[in-house]
Amino acid sequence: MTTPVIYSDHEKAAMQLAIHAAERAITTGDMPFGATLVAPDGKVLLVAANNQHSATDCTGHAEMVLVREAQKQLGLAALRGSTVYASGEPCAMCSGAMFWAGIQRVVFAASTAQIIEALGEPILPMTSAQTLAGATPAVQVDGPLMGDAAYAVLKRFAARN
Repeated sequence: MTTPVIYSDHEKAAMQLAIHAAERAITTGDMPFGATLVAPDGKVLLVAANNQHSATDCTGHAEMVLVREAQKQLGLAALRGSTVYASGEPCAMCSGAMFWAGIQRVVFAASTAQIIEALGEPILPMTSAQTLAGATPAVQVDGPLMGDAAYAVLKRFAARN
């Protein structure tokens, strides 16, 4: 039996930043996803939003934008051992990028199943845990944290489109 994760107020605040970024992404015509990078000491380092449409970059998922911007602004060392809080469970591409960046933990809000339910196709129905299973060094995947709030953003986006 899996022991439930107890999330701190600090973790909930980091996820709230990611969900707000997802809401902002909608205003720029992008998909409703956001991500927050938190250092091992708990300091929020960066928040990013999906920019697939506004940047005309099919790889512009929030986690990819976050990794790229963090490396440019802070250096690769800042990513090592950090945690990413993602408004939606990261896809295989984003999970791989976070692994290669040295991110130690991923916490998601809306699950892959909720994303598929809210947005439909196209889908890549592989969870972060499946993608990162067996990774060395290991990447811890936790969630959902505030899944209902992130799911509500996805549903609002879907209702508009």
